Amino acid sequence: MTDEAQEDWPETERLIDVTLHEALTRARSREVEHERAVAIHDLLHENRFSVPGHMPGPYRLTLSLAEQRLIFDIANTAGERLVIIGLALSPFRRVVRDYFRICESYYDAIRNAPVYRIEPIDMARRAIHDEAATILTQRLEGKIRVDHDTARRLFTLIAVLHWRGRPA
Repeated sequence: MTDEAQEDWPETERLIDVTLHEALTRARSREVEHERAVAIHDLLHENRFSVPGHMPGPYRLTLSLAEQRLIFDIANTAGERLVIIGLALSPFRRVVRDYFRICESYYDAIRNAPVYRIEPIDMARRAIHDEAATILTQRLEGKIRVDHDTARRLFTLIAVLHWRGRPA
């Protein structure tokens, strides 16, 4: 989204609360928990989110996985459900798998490698993140409108949900 388009985005069209619905009880690694916390913090600090055809925002969002679908449970400020949107997970499988691999390399490099080795891994991680944000934006088209940065942060949360479901 261009800066001009961002200026036209109504201030109320945003998220004020984001929750991950997690039925799984396995503990996350410190790195995954950090990714989740940062993504939610950044998302709530700055986002652009609207649901065409429904009440204007701001919105509360609960993300979950159910029956091989990514579920966006969207409510108004009072917590009254506005809409539930489900997306098939299959378009995200490869990019999530690639993201896990690059994140594992990145965290290993942070602990053990010199800076010159970390930078290219971080660039690759960002590229995968951008690709995932583009896929998410395309999959949400006509259902939920988000800008690129919001899509990137939402993808991080999608990855966290997947990570929780991975075998130990």
